[in-house]
Amino acid sequence: MSEKIQTLLAGRWRDASGPAYTTEYPADGSTVATLHAATAQDVDEAVQVAEQARQQPAWAGLKRHERAGILYRIASGIRARGEELAQLQRLDNGKPINETRALVASAAGTFQFFASACETWEDTITPARGDYVTMSVHEPLGVVGAITPWNSPIASEAQKLAPALAAGCAVVFKPAEITPRMAIELARIAEAAGVPPGIISVLPGKGSVVGDALVKHPLIKRIAFTGGTNVGMGIQRLAAEKLMPTSLELGGKSPTIVCADADLDHAVAGVLYGIFSSSGESCIAGSRAFIHASVYDAFKQRLLAGVRSLRVGDPASEKTQMGPLVNMGHRASVERYVQMGRDEGGTVLFGGERPQGADFDKGSYYLPTVIEGLPNSARMCQEEIFGPVLALLRWSDEADLLAQCNDNVYGLAAGIWTRDYKTVWRLGSALQTGTVWVNTYKQFSVSTPFGGVKMSGTGREKGRLGILEYTSQKSYYWGTNEAPIAWSMA
Repeated sequence: MSEKIQTLLAGRWRDASGPAYTTEYPADGSTVATLHAATAQDVDEAVQVAEQARQQPAWAGLKRHERAGILYRIASGIRARGEELAQLQRLDNGKPINETRALVASAAGTFQFFASACETWEDTITPARGDYVTMSVHEPLGVVGAITPWNSPIASEAQKLAPALAAGCAVVFKPAEITPRMAIELARIAEAAGVPPGIISVLPGKGSVVGDALVKHPLIKRIAFTGGTNVGMGIQRLAAEKLMPTSLELGGKSPTIVCADADLDHAVAGVLYGIFSSSGESCIAGSRAFIHASVYDAFKQRLLAGVRSLRVGDPASEKTQMGPLVNMGHRASVERYVQMGRDEGGTVLFGGERPQGADFDKGSYYLPTVIEGLPNSARMCQEEIFGPVLALLRWSDEADLLAQCNDNVYGLAAGIWTRDYKTVWRLGSALQTGTVWVNTYKQFSVSTPFGGVKMSGTGREKGRLGILEYTSQKSYYWGTNEAPIAWSMA
């Protein structure tokens, strides 16, 4: 299964100049790939080459519909290799194959969307207020950095690469150290689609080496980051020294609210999907479920029946709903949080341990876990676990409910389950989040902006205007006056 791979660096396929390292398949610990980590010198080379490449006519001279054509071809290239890419991502991070297929399809759709947005993108003639014509245009920022996480690589990378290319930028990628494969393969597809040499580089390795050098580099004009809040705060501090714009999609501790009038079948299915799909390794995982007291017992009974039926197992099987966690170290972190919940007085209703059996011994598996009896103030209800752990909380007073939902440093997403549209508007307006799902959960559209508030980040990705995040705005004033400016003639 192990493969020696190279990366696209400064216009050439080669090894990075740092030490060799390996990536592992979370299901059994076997080696998936061997590659070399990048160094700060590699970062400088990639950025310098990108700065030169982006100014060449082969890229800077393209009209928008011509750049769009390249993005359309990237989308087609992803689809042509769809099953291969899905299998590679399964090996990279252990996600079940049905989920990686969906992520690959999402990536293709992202390039198609931004190709269309690029092709139809219009600058603006603004209303004149004098003897001149005024115009607002947007120009590419230059070379931008993209730092992506290990939980959904190909989707996260497409959401950064597609709008950046649409804007006319060059992109230097820093994928997660343990999941570099998707960024490398996207670069390969982009090269085949006509992206000129040097416009894309992929630099695998440690964030403390590659990421820091990328953020600090004077020619990097923007950083798009998805990952942990502490790392994002560090990036923001470094970016401030350069007055560099960033988009930061960070952590979450998202609440889901089940009201007294909710359709419990829909609510249970949505809560199960919201926390246990992706094995809970998702920034928008609905990890705090607030259930109205009048339906709490009925909801809990149905929820536990659903949890017991979830299929944990081999990511290669199409029947699997939950694969392993990304590695043993992360599983140990999840286990510490569950023990913390027990110590804080919580009762584990299901899970709270590793699955038993020879099929699980070599992998970093963990059972879906449900805990009740904790106050919202408990650390397990306040801190992001990034694993398959759900806290059940009871509510009866709406004002107290909203206070508890908002009593958290994060504000990424929330879910509401009710039949009453007025309740939706009232609760949704009061929730401090970037996204509110109503009678559904964890659904995404590339056409709809996504991001968080508070410690869940800044800026937005996706949406038609996502291209503008990778541009600088410039204003033109075209004089139409027949006579010279009067002041100079006085």
